[in-house]
Amino acid sequence: MKSPHDIADELARQWKSADTREKRLLMKDSWPLKVSIGKPASGDINHHPEKIRQHFQQWRQVNTGEVIWNSASYRGMAESIEIPGHWLLSKPSEWIEASRCKTVKDEYQRLGTIIQQTSPIFHPYLIRQRRWFDKPVNEVIKTTELAMLLEPGFAQGVPLRSLGLANTDTKFFERNASLLRQLLDIRFDGLPSKLGLEAFLNAPESHHWLLIADLDGSFLPFQQLRVRDYELSTTPLPAANILIVENEQCLHLIPSLKNTIAILGAGLNLSWMKASWLHSKSIAYWGDMDSWGLTMLARARNHQPSLSALLMNQSVFDMFQEDRAVEEPVPSIHEDCTALKEEEQQFLNTLRALKRGRLEQEFLTAEVVHSELKHWCDSIQ
Repeated sequence: MKSPHDIADELARQWKSADTREKRLLMKDSWPLKVSIGKPASGDINHHPEKIRQHFQQWRQVNTGEVIWNSASYRGMAESIEIPGHWLLSKPSEWIEASRCKTVKDEYQRLGTIIQQTSPIFHPYLIRQRRWFDKPVNEVIKTTELAMLLEPGFAQGVPLRSLGLANTDTKFFERNASLLRQLLDIRFDGLPSKLGLEAFLNAPESHHWLLIADLDGSFLPFQQLRVRDYELSTTPLPAANILIVENEQCLHLIPSLKNTIAILGAGLNLSWMKASWLHSKSIAYWGDMDSWGLTMLARARNHQPSLSALLMNQSVFDMFQEDRAVEEPVPSIHEDCTALKEEEQQFLNTLRALKRGRLEQEFLTAEVVHSELKHWCDSIQ
């Protein structure tokens, strides 16, 4: 059997589960919540009557929700007795009250204020991410307002801190860039994270961190490290082969390659590719097969015309199109792609014409990726 305090601890722990919070705060069919109290053991009934009386008294004093009492028979007793069997909580506020936890109550109150003043499309994310519960409520609400206002290219070349939207100060974007990007990802299917917030909004870019992976294993003191983009403009990497990869999430697909270092996660932030030290390297570029991926390839080739494009062609797309291609939410339409080769431009036109013209890097198989990258590397040796 469980005391009100025991169950309160369980209810407080349940609040920490993102899945449980989302289900109970957004799905009406999650209620009522019926929590089992447990039946007293026969030994306690017969030998520890005072303990049982205290247990019953604790449950009689509960005034949150409804305690369901059931009739139970025990050996050695002439009559059945009424015992607390279940605690019935009919709505989220009763769950929170029953938890008897100040932290849970405070977070629920703050979250309630946010939910009342924000668009429903953001509610699942805001409910699941407790890390935003500690931010000032007014900042979270303003960030959601901005996320509903902003569109691709909105900044038109103006720095984000200078936009002055929704009565925000110049530091607002710096304080809330991560939350804003996540909210915009919800509206635009991950495109802001893919391109970078500044590139997505057409604002001057701040310094961008890139992931460097030593695919040879002999060039760097660490297997992976992060550097700022501007450092690559002046600091050469030691390998003869440089593999540039749009998204760092597909690092697990990349095999070990002789004399090769990979630079991952640049997105549209490719101005560092103007670096003169790259002219002496063998360079390959691998990105998503969609209009933005081909746009990034064009930008990369503007800086390094001799680079090779890998796994970004019609034949590879055809291999995975049926099961893994999806619709591109915000296609790249007005970007300059004149640096593409003729067959690449044709492929871009094909992708733009398709309803499901987007195939992300992560959805290629390791077998295909390994084969293509090793073939490129071996052809240079």
